[in-house]
Amino acid sequence: MAGRNGRTVRDLRRANRTAVLQRLYFDGPLSRFELGPSTGLSSGSVSNVVADLVADGLVEEAGSVDSDGGRPRTLLRVAPASGHMIGVDVGETRVRVELFDLTLTELARAERPLTQQGYDVEVIVGHIRDGIAEVLAAAGLPPERLLGAGIGVPGIVEHTQDLGAVVHGQTIGWDAVPLEALLRAGSPLPDTVPYFIDNGAKTLGQAEMWFGAGRGARNAVVVLFGSGVGASLVTPEVEQGRAVEWGHLTVRVRGRRCRCGALGCLEAYAGAESLLARWREEGGSVPGGADEETALTAMLAAAYPPQGEAPDPVALAVLEETAEYLGAGLSDLINLFQPERILIGGWAGLQLGTRFLPAVRRHAVSYALRHPAQKVTVDLGRLGPDAVTVGAAILPLADFFARGGRRPEPAPEYPVPAWRTALEERSPH
Repeated sequence: MAGRNGRTVRDLRRANRTAVLQRLYFDGPLSRFELGPSTGLSSGSVSNVVADLVADGLVEEAGSVDSDGGRPRTLLRVAPASGHMIGVDVGETRVRVELFDLTLTELARAERPLTQQGYDVEVIVGHIRDGIAEVLAAAGLPPERLLGAGIGVPGIVEHTQDLGAVVHGQTIGWDAVPLEALLRAGSPLPDTVPYFIDNGAKTLGQAEMWFGAGRGARNAVVVLFGSGVGASLVTPEVEQGRAVEWGHLTVRVRGRRCRCGALGCLEAYAGAESLLARWREEGGSVPGGADEETALTAMLAAAYPPQGEAPDPVALAVLEETAEYLGAGLSDLINLFQPERILIGGWAGLQLGTRFLPAVRRHAVSYALRHPAQKVTVDLGRLGPDAVTVGAAILPLADFFARGGRRPEPAPEYPVPAWRTALEERSPH
């Protein structure tokens, strides 16, 4: 039966379960007495919801605390083993797959390096499938126990009714790739376990907002600085974040050609790939045959050698110019969105770290409008290189919470063969 606001009794029960689960998850362990004020539920409603969650195995006792003169109060927490999620990072040098329990404690991981085949669709799909099977086997976990597999990818993700999540990755050569449908075909997961696919910068932002340097902020922009650059905007209106193709803002008319094909994009100057290319073009000693992470480490060592040694002037000049481009790019984010915080993550952002950050801050403030610049802080993310996989795992976890701790319905079947024929007709591979 629906009430005046259209909500049914079932909707109300789900909302109450969600409220209790989330408070225990983020603030627990808590007693039943504490759950009332923090959720806005009556003591009777709290007791009923807790009883249901305990019966479902989602909540368990976690000791007790003394009360004011009365009986000790039992503490409750979310049961870590009551659910499991997989997080996948389709990165620039590797595909990383991690298995987590409900409290996001890592249980197993698998990594597949990306070689000259790069972002070949079949290679990426195979790496994800194999990685999922590997972590499940390592943990001895039946796949039907999963709440879902979250996947962070480069590019724009469109959610369609007939093909599920479709990825438009212009910089990696993906033209409307129905990744969800391809993964579901021959998937190591049963139909009851859904895939959640979204932009990698958005999953990074989700992780930092839930557990990292963004926690407590109402407005934030989380920047992914790797081979390319991207960003995720989080505001009260967009609580789950929105991917922003920040790397493809034009910062120089008739400038360098970006890997997306356009001229003058921020990514053509500030991404690690372009940074290393500019060092090489200026005569820098880029290690031959090294991957981007190793080459960037070498560049940093050349620009900032141990005390007493002379820096490589070319490496230092390119890094200083890159800091200015990044700062100018951040000033656009400050002027457009006026965030409380800007957080920089991604493997290149973490490598450059605090050595790079003061110059980036200085340039961001100098290029931005004074009023919003005075209110923003620019810092590094706190979650390290696993932030994208953690954020990807949060996607099924957030869905689980939204369902009040109920598991999702079986996934639909997607018509992969028809799409595969279309891909083969236009693919150069």
